[in-house]
Amino acid sequence: MLGLLLTMPPALAGAGQTPPDRLPASRAIAGELAPGDIAWLRRDGFGLDSATLARYRQLGRVRFLDEQLAGDDRLPPAVAAQIRALPLLATPLTELLADFRARQQQYKDTPAGPAKDAAKQALGQYRRELVQQAAQAELLHAIRGGNQLKEQLVWFWLNHFSVYAGKGPVRVFAADYEENVIRPHALGKFRDLVMATLQSPAMLAFLDNARNARDRTNENYARELMELHTLGVGAGYSQADVQQLMRVLTGAGLQLQPPRRLARRGRERLGVVRGGLFVFNPNRHDFGDKTFLGHTIEGRGYAEIGQAVDLIVRQPACAHFISQRLAEYFVADRPPPALVDAMADTFRRSDGDIAAVLRTMLLSTEAAAPDPRKFKDPMRFVVSSLRLAYDGQPVPNTVPLANWLQQMGEPLYGRVTPDGWPLDSASWTGSGQLGKRFDFAGVIGSGRNRLFAAEGDASPEPAGPPALRDSALYRDAIAPRLSEATRHALAQAKSPAEWNTFLLSSPDFNYR
Repeated sequence: MLGLLLTMPPALAGAGQTPPDRLPASRAIAGELAPGDIAWLRRDGFGLDSATLARYRQLGRVRFLDEQLAGDDRLPPAVAAQIRALPLLATPLTELLADFRARQQQYKDTPAGPAKDAAKQALGQYRRELVQQAAQAELLHAIRGGNQLKEQLVWFWLNHFSVYAGKGPVRVFAADYEENVIRPHALGKFRDLVMATLQSPAMLAFLDNARNARDRTNENYARELMELHTLGVGAGYSQADVQQLMRVLTGAGLQLQPPRRLARRGRERLGVVRGGLFVFNPNRHDFGDKTFLGHTIEGRGYAEIGQAVDLIVRQPACAHFISQRLAEYFVADRPPPALVDAMADTFRRSDGDIAAVLRTMLLSTEAAAPDPRKFKDPMRFVVSSLRLAYDGQPVPNTVPLANWLQQMGEPLYGRVTPDGWPLDSASWTGSGQLGKRFDFAGVIGSGRNRLFAAEGDASPEPAGPPALRDSALYRDAIAPRLSEATRHALAQAKSPAEWNTFLLSSPDFNYR
């Protein structure tokens, strides 16, 4: 049975739609949903739940989409409070960073021997907990967020503007990066999102622009800003443009120590710009004129950065590259060129309005087409499993979910290189990956686990598996569209737990 579920060719996942005359009588609860509606909703969000279906029926597609594009997170109050209470978000970054550096120094100062070994173990645990908290915040948003389009988009931008928590102090900044940098700008102007990531401590530390100074330059961030974040490879810029952008970015870094004031005057040097831990230090900036993307940028200090970003995001290549990446993530591995062109045209006309570009994409005929279907990356698979199995129920402890993502090869904030996790289906269909999915499906399907127990909770394990087969969500949105092969596999299940496992590991569920 495992072999049937995990090795079924992709073609079967999109084929075998049940004919209308064989659909169960219970397919609708409060209004008919056409196959195009379900296909659209599976692209719009991480995974279906009852609240999403009810709201979609109430508003219809256009009003439902516009409500999402307005940008409200729509988190249950208890979940929002749980996220705010995480120490990594409840503590100012300056205090978190000071604590991080003090713990590192304490370990360095510990003499060799058993005490050193114990200090190393304690430091490692502390470092892991920082990443776990950041992952917990993102997973709670993804699973319980009522605005699933925004949640998918936050994940998309986190991956597009990827940072690696294992480098230096990035783990200290990871939760702030998601909550206060990516999330507020996910549906706004692309220029504002670029500027927010440019000034974020996580990006400055990860891509080394904190080290980029007039007399000791570092082009890492300048190169990736153009190649990975905005224009793409082969977009017409040169290595000289990279080096000129590097010069523009000199002096943009981190303030890791309390700011020094001018003696007896209480004022900072003219030209210093601060925002949180970000600081533009004119003493480290190259004030010479630059020639960038065919334009002259006069040496004015911080204002040069905004001018350079304006030049980048208004390039036709930027509109096309961002539209292509969005369409690859939401619609198809190889999206129709006409769709990408329409999105890019909207990008240019709206001055990079992300919500407008998404509206063009999601109101296209391609967004509601049942094929082609994309294989879910681990994040989509884990979150959609939880949204189906625990339809709207609390998830007190998401740390084990982050561990599962690690095992499936897509740990949150775990991509070492700055290119982000791949968007294509083929990258996630290896045999090891599929085996882990079957194991995870068994964990969720059995219900006999501590996955959702709060830390320190000694209460008995859940009594049994979730009743997926009897749920209205399954009957209404999933059962009518299962392939014959999956129906056959489910018919062989010998228990509710096994039935759940077969459903969650089926191609029908793993393809969206």
